[in-house]
Amino acid sequence: MTTPTQALGLILDHVRPRPAQRLPLEQVLGLAVAEDQRSPSTVPPFTNSAMDGYAVRAADLAEACGTHPIRLHVLGDLAAGGVARCAVGPGQALRIMTGAPMPEGADSVVPVEDTIRGEAWVQMDRPLRAGIHIRLAGEDLRQGQLLVSAGQGLRPGEIGVLAAAGMASLPVHPRVRVAVLTTGDELVDVSEPPGPGRIRDANIHAVCAQVFACGAIPVPFPRVPDHRETLMEVLRQALENDVVLTTGGISVGDYDFMKAMLEELGAERVFWKVAQKPGGPLGFWMLGGTPIFGLPGNPVAAMLMVEEYVRPALRKLMGFTNLYRPVAEAILEGGWSGKVGDKRTTFLRVTTRREAGVLRARLTGPQGSGILSSMLLANALAVIPEGSDRVEPDGTVWLHLTEEAEDH
Repeated sequence: MTTPTQALGLILDHVRPRPAQRLPLEQVLGLAVAEDQRSPSTVPPFTNSAMDGYAVRAADLAEACGTHPIRLHVLGDLAAGGVARCAVGPGQALRIMTGAPMPEGADSVVPVEDTIRGEAWVQMDRPLRAGIHIRLAGEDLRQGQLLVSAGQGLRPGEIGVLAAAGMASLPVHPRVRVAVLTTGDELVDVSEPPGPGRIRDANIHAVCAQVFACGAIPVPFPRVPDHRETLMEVLRQALENDVVLTTGGISVGDYDFMKAMLEELGAERVFWKVAQKPGGPLGFWMLGGTPIFGLPGNPVAAMLMVEEYVRPALRKLMGFTNLYRPVAEAILEGGWSGKVGDKRTTFLRVTTRREAGVLRARLTGPQGSGILSSMLLANALAVIPEGSDRVEPDGTVWLHLTEEAEDH
């Protein structure tokens, strides 16, 4: 069977970033930029006051002290958005507001709270350093400075910087639309009490939530019955999206039609089955430029496959450079034992914490592929290599971190 490393490599070899679109700044949060973005302007564009106070010449206050205060003549007021009509000369000051451009001649600002004021004069009783309380032109951004690299995701911080630089729109890779199909006669809606032999459809909600968390757009087609003609009709509709995820119906049972129908539609099977536990019956097909993932129906296995294989593929399709979760080494408290001679890679759901600078992990409980409650506390996956059937208590494991570990 295909190994997990081979499977992920094959998937990523078959997907390409979606063509870029130019979108207004208010629509690009969470998307990846398609090209390096450089500042078209200098920020701030002019040297300005960082405080409400008085623009002065520092040399005029060099001898100021408590017993010998210095009094300066005030030329007038300068609000933010205004421009000084006169220069500040020796023995003079200009009342200035935060953000207003520094007048010619002045090199410093005295905060208003450090002054004694009159109608046309201001008095200070201490010297100050030249250049204090001013923002220099270009001290934040320089024209031509690299702001965001191609493939980088846009967070609120990047949005603010791009706005300050005057970039009202930019080329980004759009979110992909992901059709999510859950199949099986046994499934009922989450709001329905399951009758004999029936179960609630958790997969549609869990998988759609994972797709949404990736930044993509889930398009649910829930609860498709095990009826060939119905499945084919829904599958054709699902293929109108950028990516298709199906859960269930890809194994070898009499009612597992999905593999045959995909190949009947002309889809190329890239691989089927991965040497791992849980989640072995994973399939991947391409139909034209549309990736199709056949996920196992067991809820934990389905979620794990989305995390390990679908998420990196969606991120590549959406143009991100960073496709993977952080990896870290940890101590596995209590250890773990598996099946002797098992040649599959095992993924364990664990919860982690940092203690005295050391990352520690423990199992979230029973690890069966149908025990969805094992996901409640999980913030990482421990990856046990093929051929390993035991981790000693407090032995080391490698983790794929899905969330930050808490400090204790």
